[in-house]
Amino acid sequence: MENKILLFIPMYNCEKQITRVLGQLTDEVCSYLSEVIIINNRSTDNGEQVVQDYLNDKKLPVKVSLFRNDDNYGLGGSHKVAFKYAMEHDFDYVILLHGDDQGDISNILPYLKNKEYEKYDCFLGARFMKGSKLQGYSSFRTFGNKVYNMLFSIGCGYKVYDLGSGLNMYNVNILKDKFYFKYKDNLVFNYCMVMGQAFYKHKVKFFPIIWREDDQVSNVKMVNQAMVVLKLLGSFIINKKKFVTEEHRDRVIEDYTAQVIYTNE
Repeated sequence: MENKILLFIPMYNCEKQITRVLGQLTDEVCSYLSEVIIINNRSTDNGEQVVQDYLNDKKLPVKVSLFRNDDNYGLGGSHKVAFKYAMEHDFDYVILLHGDDQGDISNILPYLKNKEYEKYDCFLGARFMKGSKLQGYSSFRTFGNKVYNMLFSIGCGYKVYDLGSGLNMYNVNILKDKFYFKYKDNLVFNYCMVMGQAFYKHKVKFFPIIWREDDQVSNVKMVNQAMVVLKLLGSFIINKKKFVTEEHRDRVIEDYTAQVIYTNE
């Protein structure tokens, strides 16, 4: 029996890039996907119309739905919307592909073919390991990321090659206890996931990816982000159980909801 795989594409103010991301959905890629959901986190650009126009024109061989979050939840909050959808609709796996066209889903295609991902709970794209390629990414940022990967490897007790790329795959079974629900809803969500995976002893595998930065606008303020992440790692090392069970969100949300505003079926 084939696995039921959901592809989740978060979208926030990336109308210039989103059609390039959808262009990655070749017939071969779609043959491994059961459904695609694009989750718009209250963008202020014309991304929703761009997506609808593209889907009306291209007729992809897989169901694609465009969601709009009921509030601005942040990237982490959009993950929670997608994870909830995956669980409610009995998917086996969920793939994350960022909507800003920095990653390429074709990088995971070999592992979908040979089903290597089935051996792991978290199958994560990595920009900073042997076999990966960076395009338009500064040496300073590369060095900084490698330092943080080393620190997290020490703190988490397993080799970390990336703290959050735009191409990841999760076994839905590990999501059912909602261990991630109280993690921050912003970009820090990914870092919390890395530490949660360590605490709950999830089986983690990193794979090399191609990562490019052309016309994307980064939402990461590097110095401030670095300090926040260091404090998180420190609190995790001091008391792991407290870290994974306490509330990290600045605003407590009872339920992460979104509405379907378009589907190609």
